[in-house]
Amino acid sequence: MNFLPYLYIRAERITDLIQDIAKAINGEYSAISCYAQLAEMAPTEEEKKQILEIRGDEILHYREFSAIYTRLTGRQPTPRITELCPENYCQGLQFAFKDEQETVDFYLDIVDKARDPHIKNRFRRAAADEQNHAVWFLYYWTRNGCPPKKQKEPY
Repeated sequence: MNFLPYLYIRAERITDLIQDIAKAINGEYSAISCYAQLAEMAPTEEEKKQILEIRGDEILHYREFSAIYTRLTGRQPTPRITELCPENYCQGLQFAFKDEQETVDFYLDIVDKARDPHIKNRFRRAAADEQNHAVWFLYYWTRNGCPPKKQKEPY
């Protein structure tokens, strides 16, 4: 029996998983930086405290994903900021909300790809955290009366 196709598919899946985890690490690294900036712009201590709590969750995700990456590859990740944080508070909240929502779907895709129960559990938990974060950002965006992003008129 020829096991080569099975091994090729399995190696391809692991490579995809490792690339997705690297992307997740970069996303968390970018969020950590952005949320520090957002917290400094927050108009109230309550908002600042909550954004810093969200940032703490992102730091935890970053550490967990980095440990998973290191376990799978044998090397430390080299994170980089992949998205710049808007300099305006309302735009930053909208950016964070959208990013958190997209991240939920991305992490659930990783859960589906992973076979290791630990990886599945960490990404499933992170997806739930990201959904919670999105709700907070939407709440602050609404509470602050932030205007919706203007869209181009269709011609």
